[in-house]
Amino acid sequence: MSRREPLIFELSGEGKRAFFLPPLDVPEKKEILEDIKLREDIPGFPEVTEPEIVRHFTRLSQTNFCVDTSFYPLGSCTMKYSPKINEKIASLTPFLNSHPLASEDLIQGNLEIIKLLEDYLCRITGMDFFTLWPAAGAHGELTGMMIIRAALTRRGRPRKIVLIPDSAHGTNPSSAHICGYRVQEIKSNEAGTVDLEDLNRMMTEEVAALMLTNPNTLGIFEKDIKRIAEIVHSKGGFVYMDGANMNALLGKFRPGDHGVDVIHLNLHKTFSTPHGGGGPGSGPVGVKKELEPFLPIPVVKREGSKFVLETNRPLSIGRIRSFYGNFLVLVKALAYILSLGAEGLKEVAEIAVLNSNYIRKNLEGIYYLKYSTPTLHECVFSDKWQRERGIQNIDIAKRLIDYGLHPPTMSFPLIVSGALMIEPTETESKAELDAFIEAMKKIAQEAVENPEVVKTAPHNAYVRRLDEVAAARNPILRWEKKD
Repeated sequence: MSRREPLIFELSGEGKRAFFLPPLDVPEKKEILEDIKLREDIPGFPEVTEPEIVRHFTRLSQTNFCVDTSFYPLGSCTMKYSPKINEKIASLTPFLNSHPLASEDLIQGNLEIIKLLEDYLCRITGMDFFTLWPAAGAHGELTGMMIIRAALTRRGRPRKIVLIPDSAHGTNPSSAHICGYRVQEIKSNEAGTVDLEDLNRMMTEEVAALMLTNPNTLGIFEKDIKRIAEIVHSKGGFVYMDGANMNALLGKFRPGDHGVDVIHLNLHKTFSTPHGGGGPGSGPVGVKKELEPFLPIPVVKREGSKFVLETNRPLSIGRIRSFYGNFLVLVKALAYILSLGAEGLKEVAEIAVLNSNYIRKNLEGIYYLKYSTPTLHECVFSDKWQRERGIQNIDIAKRLIDYGLHPPTMSFPLIVSGALMIEPTETESKAELDAFIEAMKKIAQEAVENPEVVKTAPHNAYVRRLDEVAAARNPILRWEKKD
């Protein structure tokens, strides 16, 4: 854009209106509302015309960056392009008009979709049962840990500790804490995977579960997962797998076949339903047979040719979501799975891993790579070499904006100082990857030859570099018009 877009308050002018109502042609009956407190006016509320409103928000929308406009390489977020056919199917009138309070007889098709998706997710992951009610990944984590706590309580003791590797997703500790557990961290070894000796030492009968992200946030597959599960199970604990990175494993690895007791998935990541801006998402949870009685209600059951919602489940953790989760997200995920089929899902993982390693190989030697272990769908570089010249990962990220590219995830995982975490997904072409690689190489060169241009980036963006610390600590929550 050629000019700064003013705030809606700055466009305001006294007396402006978006529309005008004709004079009231019937007697007023104010006494009807006399007991109701009505706001007559909102102090400082912007007064603008309809064209000003439309043009203002249209111009703002044109500054938005999204996966529909360009490469979006956020690591551990799987920001893949979502085929629009899925959106089309979820927008069919019968789905949009389904009322959440409709009786079972009127939503048989919807219940069949839910049951079919559950069955497919079981086949993909090797789990025995699924619940689709959790609204997002962290909600799925919480649900999984509630199920584990309920099962241990049923045994006689919920235990006190949850083990979490330092390479796990950041929401895992919160989910464990909310369920009443104390978290203990397991250190990674020099390969970037779980240190088995550390796990052996820390695994006691006070440990309820191990929350394992696999592949972990370094993009590294925990190849010793069977041994890990054996260690945890030997003391009566459960293995919880954070399945947010399932994009790397589709058709290649079924966690339920390798000792995982509970897993959550992110339909809004792996199974191509758009996410961002707060939702909607979906974080289904899969469990092995032992944990099935504790699934949240209602549970969709097939009785002959009919589907029913079962709520009379004494051991259930109860409702964790109103109605039937984010149903239209479930429709999109099922459409995605059916359109790709078994071979297509396997190809998703193959191309995602290929794309990530293509970036890794092209940037090795230019950006520091802490771990030499092979990676799958994402790779994690750091700013170590650029820091020697005063350039940090935030500078690299801001400079990428000048090249029309969204920065990767920064400063995570915490075990890599100055991390640049890149996940290209399977939907990016070689041309897009080459453009990203070329930009990263140019920035590394600029860090040597002209570091100031990197430190002061972005130069071509809608706004220049913002003071993010001041914005977080001193947010302006109320507009005050200056004279």
